[in-house]
Amino acid sequence: MREMLLPLAAGLITIPALACAAPALARNTAEPSASAQPGFDVATARARIDASLDRQYPHLDALYKDLHANPEVGFQEKRTAALLAGEMRKLGFTVTEQVGKTGIVAIFKNGAGPTVLVRTEMDALPMEEKTGLPYASRAQQTVDGKLSYVTHSCGHDSHMAWWVGAAAALVAMKDQWQGTLMFIGQPSEESVSGAEAMIADGLFTRWPKPDVGFAAHVAPLPAGAVVVKDGVVSSASDAIHITFHGVGAHGSMPDKSIDPVMMGSRFVTDVQSVISREKDPKAFGVITVGSFVAGTVNNIIPDHADLKLTLRSHDDATRKLLIDGVQRTARSVADMARAPAPTIERPGATSAVYNDPSLSARSAAVLSAAFGKAVTFVPASEAGGTASEDFSEFINAGVPSVFFAIGGQDPAMAAQYKAEGKPMPVNHSPFFAPVPEPTIKRGAATLALSVMMAMNDGRKR
Repeated sequence: MREMLLPLAAGLITIPALACAAPALARNTAEPSASAQPGFDVATARARIDASLDRQYPHLDALYKDLHANPEVGFQEKRTAALLAGEMRKLGFTVTEQVGKTGIVAIFKNGAGPTVLVRTEMDALPMEEKTGLPYASRAQQTVDGKLSYVTHSCGHDSHMAWWVGAAAALVAMKDQWQGTLMFIGQPSEESVSGAEAMIADGLFTRWPKPDVGFAAHVAPLPAGAVVVKDGVVSSASDAIHITFHGVGAHGSMPDKSIDPVMMGSRFVTDVQSVISREKDPKAFGVITVGSFVAGTVNNIIPDHADLKLTLRSHDDATRKLLIDGVQRTARSVADMARAPAPTIERPGATSAVYNDPSLSARSAAVLSAAFGKAVTFVPASEAGGTASEDFSEFINAGVPSVFFAIGGQDPAMAAQYKAEGKPMPVNHSPFFAPVPEPTIKRGAATLALSVMMAMNDGRKR
């Protein structure tokens, strides 16, 4: 599981430097169409949502800190899933557990209308937290056969808290919308396999396929900021594992060997020519060899070398070019060494997240009306983020969606780091520590307002 990718959905952190302010939405789309206008009173809706979140916040804060202190890695989120399932049942949702191993599906029906999906991830990372927070994780779990510290260094604890907050706010306002809420607690996003597991377990056959979907990710942006990106949001991600098979020998007798270390070393260098000499320079593409393991001691030439790669890209043509280039280079290196063909495996992959253009424009209009200059709209002409996220699996299954970025930087911490001339910790850093308030409230309000927009769109049709 952990041998796969550790993707960072908050690759959106690269977006704000390119972004245009949300009021420029009209300039980017000529005149804003009627479909881009809110179909409900945004100010009134926000006031009711804020009131709900103010009442809930002590509970949401306690829930967040509990989740933060008790993280669980992918497909081991048993306590986490049970906790979220209990929260949703208290709100009146019908909850099904163990969907896609440890996932949960919570349904709330409120008359005829659209079905709207809202997803949170539940899994944490196998790393040690170093934030020094009073509620810091000291939890450990067995990962790939080894005991490892576990922590929510990606921010999924924030996501779960605002997911519950959004659900509670929407239930409290059920007089203002009609339709079905489908709140999903997804396992194992970090291995980009949890969404696929839930779909394979009948997510869109045991329940109706949603009309639209929403998700959000905390990012190292100022707390309260919201980014809406049109088009490509994140990169496609492909894990490739390569084993070069050689002939072992004594370190003093290299002529009696076929040295897999030499093959692996040649491959690490040669494979980058796919990027520098085959890929269009204007297209985003990355080939990273993250692990190279061979041998045990200094005087033995080993009989195999294991390499693990991650490939990132934005478009299908570049993605295919990288995958084909990696495989061709590995086989050629083995052939040059007169070695057997390498073993090539692809244990995990997901495509780029693509925000629906119409839904993105309408979401930006609603959120700008609610939050003003805190909202940034990024047009499709700007590049997406470089990290990856398997929310794309729901989109590829036919659910038009928007994936938001929510700022979570503590202003005091940001000022301190700036004064010291240090970069702020980002997602997957052991020091990453989003400030709970207002981050959780802003994430919950963003999702709740977006759901209400979608429900009202459906009612108008």
